[in-house]
Amino acid sequence: MAISVNNNEVGEFDWNESNIKKNEIKHGVFYKECEEVFLNEPLVLKDQKHSVVEKRFNAIGKTNSGKLLFISFTMRILKVRVISARTADKKERMMYEKTKKTTKI
Repeated sequence: MAISVNNNEVGEFDWNESNIKKNEIKHGVFYKECEEVFLNEPLVLKDQKHSVVEKRFNAIGKTNSGKLLFISFTMRILKVRVISARTADKKERMMYEKTKKTTKI
């Protein structure tokens, strides 16, 4: 189930230094790119599988340069806390494009 997020709902980001480094080294994704995705109206889905301790979500969206990212995150007191970010795979890209065509995201 997709959740609508507009850029007025995104406040601040709560960054963990080790996650910033992990995403850069392992996935080649910089933290500023993650922030851009949230400002560009991503497709957001509830992550039921990983929501045992806290509610988690997945976002699929584009950076300002058009790079399509998959971001796993949680919300902490109106702050987005990115857990992991990487380039979207083929299945995620297809889901994003299909949703984009049928609804305004």
